[in-house]
Amino acid sequence: MNTDPRSALAALIAALERHYEAAAASRGDDDPALEAATEQLTSAFDTYDDALFEAYDIATPLIVFDGDEDDDDDDFDDFDDLDDLDDEDEDDDFDDEEEGDADER
Repeated sequence: MNTDPRSALAALIAALERHYEAAAASRGDDDPALEAATEQLTSAFDTYDDALFEAYDIATPLIVFDGDEDDDDDDFDDFDDLDDLDDEDEDDDFDDEEEGDADER
């Protein structure tokens, strides 16, 4: 695929606007118009993300979650692990600061 990132961005913006309109007019999550707009938005985002990466070797900082309700919530456990890593990094920074303070005394 060799899509121009600028045209992919324009398509993504249009898909966001269609999704907003469908969400504003929706009466629930199972609204067929909202589901269609969600699928179009997901596709437009994927196209933009791929085009951006192909052109500039850069990815967006966003993740599209699969809306399958049949999946387990195990996927969300992975994000708990990321939180644990952040906590460990903060602890390490704190320990380093304490050691630095002790060295200065």
